[in-house]
Amino acid sequence: MRSVPENVTPEQITAQVLASFDDAPQDRLREIMHSLVSHLHAFVRDVELTEAEWSGAIEALTATGHITDDRRQEFILWSDSLGVSMLVDALAHPVPSNATESTVLGPFYVANSPLRESGESIAEQAAGTPAWVHGRVLSLDGAPIAGAELDVWQNGDNRLYAVQDPDAPDDHLRGRFATDADGRFAFRAVRPVPYPIPDDGPVGRMLQATGRHPWRPAHIHIVARAPGHRNLTTHIFDADSDYLERDTVFAVKPGLVRTFQPRAADDPDRPAGVQEPWVSLELELVLAPGDPDGEPDGEIVDRGRTH
Repeated sequence: MRSVPENVTPEQITAQVLASFDDAPQDRLREIMHSLVSHLHAFVRDVELTEAEWSGAIEALTATGHITDDRRQEFILWSDSLGVSMLVDALAHPVPSNATESTVLGPFYVANSPLRESGESIAEQAAGTPAWVHGRVLSLDGAPIAGAELDVWQNGDNRLYAVQDPDAPDDHLRGRFATDADGRFAFRAVRPVPYPIPDDGPVGRMLQATGRHPWRPAHIHIVARAPGHRNLTTHIFDADSDYLERDTVFAVKPGLVRTFQPRAADDPDRPAGVQEPWVSLELELVLAPGDPDGEPDGEIVDRGRTH
């Protein structure tokens, strides 16, 4: 029978936990668990975490699990609000020169948005100022990419995404569009507005306790996919929006900020069906190369109808 030391030191506790993962069959899993334990234990020692603080952390994680369901993902909110989502994105998607920058997927993505015709509106009911969004999808060398798919989603003037709004149709303010032979695309959206991330749960309590706000600047989400190219997951931010320098999920990149041009109701270039003042936005999305013979590179994880 092995003897157990009478006085186990904090360092010995850490060493025992690290050793427990030495025989993990996967090298990568072993590496991750060793690093996780090392950093986690170092954090506890560094701040001299008290039992009350440890208990509070357990309560916050428990509450996070309780509030998470098929419409709300509080763990992603933690990741976003602590900057982990953006850090993972930055490590996973180094951007070649001239390529459009990526940013976080966010918690409101839903797979299999409806395929829509070029120029069609993604708004299935009144949702704000009409926005005509058009442009091209290009390779790094400037060549147009025909048949690229743009998966688009956004919020409306009530600050809600359709997955948050029980009164909205499921496909409201989202859709997929294909580029033509010249790499061109066009769709009708609405001008997005700033909105707060859900702050009635554990993440919201953290933000309030630390003096942080829950707001995100106005943006439209786009995922661009094309064979032979990396998937691009990005936002297009409204240059006139509040919170561009204080995004609570740290996702704003200067290269993704664009100007929505105001247009009069009687502008001769107004999109079909628009009778009120509107805005236009012209974009070039430049995709980095991927597998030259394969499907679009990279996967989008469907987080379901979240938040």
